[in-house]
Amino acid sequence: MSRLTRRRLVHLLPAPADLPRRDFVRRLVAGSAALGTLGLAGCGGGGDDAPAVRYAHGVASGDPLADRVVLWTRLSTEADAVEGQWAVAEDEAFSRVVARGSFRTDRARDHTVKVEASGLRAGSRYVYRFAVGGQVSPVGRTRTLPAAGVREVKLAVFSCSNYPAGYFNVYAHAAERSDLDATVHLGDYLYEYGRDGYASADAAALGRLSEPAGEILSLADYRRRHAQYRSDADLQRLHAAAPMIAVWDDHEIANDTWREGAENHDPATEGDFAARRAAALQAYHEWMPTRVAAPDTIDRSFDFGELLSLHMLDTRVVARDEPLDYADFLGPAGLDAAAFGAAVGAPGRALLGSAQTARLQQRLEASRATWQVLGQQVLMARMNIPAPILFDALNPGSGLSVSAFAALVAKARSAPETLSPQEQALLAQPALPYNLDAWDGYAAAREAVLGLARSLDKNLVVLAGDTHNAWASDLRDAGGRTVGVEFATASVSSPGFETIFPNDDPAVLAASLTELIEPLVYCDTARRGYLLLTARPEACRADWVYVDTVVSRSYSAAVGRSLQVLPGTGGRRIIEIDSGA
Repeated sequence: MSRLTRRRLVHLLPAPADLPRRDFVRRLVAGSAALGTLGLAGCGGGGDDAPAVRYAHGVASGDPLADRVVLWTRLSTEADAVEGQWAVAEDEAFSRVVARGSFRTDRARDHTVKVEASGLRAGSRYVYRFAVGGQVSPVGRTRTLPAAGVREVKLAVFSCSNYPAGYFNVYAHAAERSDLDATVHLGDYLYEYGRDGYASADAAALGRLSEPAGEILSLADYRRRHAQYRSDADLQRLHAAAPMIAVWDDHEIANDTWREGAENHDPATEGDFAARRAAALQAYHEWMPTRVAAPDTIDRSFDFGELLSLHMLDTRVVARDEPLDYADFLGPAGLDAAAFGAAVGAPGRALLGSAQTARLQQRLEASRATWQVLGQQVLMARMNIPAPILFDALNPGSGLSVSAFAALVAKARSAPETLSPQEQALLAQPALPYNLDAWDGYAAAREAVLGLARSLDKNLVVLAGDTHNAWASDLRDAGGRTVGVEFATASVSSPGFETIFPNDDPAVLAASLTELIEPLVYCDTARRGYLLLTARPEACRADWVYVDTVVSRSYSAAVGRSLQVLPGTGGRRIIEIDSGA
């Protein structure tokens, strides 16, 4: 018996088949290797002389298709290059291996490993792991996309996970679920700021100071920041629990990124933006379980049978024009409404760009799925708010709070004769988009997508993140016709409107916003959480799941609101769910 065989026998101890899911996942992420037959014999790449490795960043799977899935891990090692093996099995003991292969990684790819496991069955659950010699990774769970005939799809949707802002309790809660077909991350998976940057006030007390200490600029910086985020046990548990379908937002590069720059990039002191962007995107693809066609391309589609087609879009990097700034339209007489309207509605003002829009059109035309879901970053719904509120948010103290303005609107309805001239002047001011970084700042691009969905008679559901708050809105085109709905998730840990409107009670603020913004049906402006999307032939349902804290490891979670949309021209709007549903 060879030394290699004796070493591998250490890993032949069977795992109990009835181990509770919570304990099982925790043991896997902790790195237990005593999980049955390795299932990797005959693939090469490992032996007694294999370099020492650790799997300090866990395992992940992503971009599932009906017959394949991307598998990921990262090796912590002093070796320049490492060879190893991977396996996919139907059972936790790895006695029924269905796919296996070898891999090689090195310093040039930061010792990350990505392989494509193919030849799998549609709609099936699998387990997988990696090995270098006798050093075995934690085990992950994954799932392929279902074939035609599927009657239900569940997706957990996330956005805005800021490591120094708090613990990833939102990830922890979702990782406990056993009913997810996949997770969807809409970006801001990490943040680029230094230790004294955004939302870092509690970082030292929580033991979550950013690494490296400065703002990240180079490839080495971005890799190190990814490594810190992926060291988080709750994020590792989420990745090990289900396949992830992810897209970047701006903070994976720099705040308010656009095609040729970013708000948080100064070429004079931080160098060439194109070089920074290239480094950020390289690190992103190295550390995420994405299937890469080109480094700067992230839009792709996933068909969950004929029930749901998920189209992931890039609204940030490849084609976005620079966001507008209200300061450029303000003068002594106030806002130059004509100039602003012309700029925001310019026909050539790009967000997706012509090439990505054409690809989306082809995918929508080809899809036979009941639900067409867009997974993208920023709010698409019209979010016009009264100018006095907007300019108070941009320049605190210059206007009215949201709740005070809503009370003034109520007064105008009930007793208009009691309004003072000053109050009448406030009410006469226009409603303006609150965030020009969202689709509101790219009116023609929004009309193109809404017009496409309407002309193709599709049931459109748009997912959004970015704002750190939860939203549900009807999507209406410029003619006021309801085309679909938007469900936006709250953040994983980044603070929401409670920091922008600190003098407004969150419940009062939410009620005021839904009163003032016509297409808005629901919002939550103060809680962290995720969105659970459940698609069935008869309805597509959104459940907003919130945790009560991100500054303590002890937390509770609950569903805060549930809404749905029905298919067909008469049902493409948000409706309440019966209490018994």
